[in-house]
Amino acid sequence: MTDTAADKPLAGKIALVTGASRGIGAASAKALAARGAHVVLVARKVKDLEGVEDAIHDAGGTSTIAPLDLTDGESIGRLAQAIAERWEKLDFLVICAAQLPTLTPVTQIDGKQFNQAMTLNVLATQALLAAFDPLLKRAEAGRIIGLTSSVGAEPRPFWGAYGATKAAFDNLLESHAKEVERISETRLAILDPGATRTDMRARAYPGEDPETVKPPEDVAERIVQMLVEDFPNLHRERVESSR
Repeated sequence: MTDTAADKPLAGKIALVTGASRGIGAASAKALAARGAHVVLVARKVKDLEGVEDAIHDAGGTSTIAPLDLTDGESIGRLAQAIAERWEKLDFLVICAAQLPTLTPVTQIDGKQFNQAMTLNVLATQALLAAFDPLLKRAEAGRIIGLTSSVGAEPRPFWGAYGATKAAFDNLLESHAKEVERISETRLAILDPGATRTDMRARAYPGEDPETVKPPEDVAERIVQMLVEDFPNLHRERVESSR
């Protein structure tokens, strides 16, 4: 049986997913590939990326692994150059990578952890936007989806370090969206995945039964739906559990 255009609505599209080695990032990469997109898988661990790539290829999709440390701004620039040389454009940028510092009172935040989270969650985001902006503008309709957290907008006790990085993350994305909307077809959305069965969630809520929260595939399906159906600039939403 051959695939139809309806089966592969994202055929011909190039997508880059950060944090693609596990959780929502891995699920999103697989879902995008299943709809026909060629997915560039970005994360640090080669073995984990290869596992996601194998799953994509076994399902009939296509992908390219790009093992790199997003906290190294120069590596992001090199990746953008490589994508420009191979495809000349980027249709979708899905930012899933994030780091959760230890949950602690603001007065006891570990400076090293806070700095690492700020570097990955904020500085790397700016570097991604800067490096891939030209390629997104070359696409027919470049789209960016950034995954946030409710603690960025609604401060919560002991979540100050992570919440501060996500507040800055949201501000960067919204500022960029307003800057590009009048000069390009690029559009941006911020998605709060809500309670999802991920390693990060397990570290934050060690006593929680993971079966009581939705799997990352639910969020991935919403991301794909947004990209297939499209969305207005500065769209925001939270993925609620269907349970």
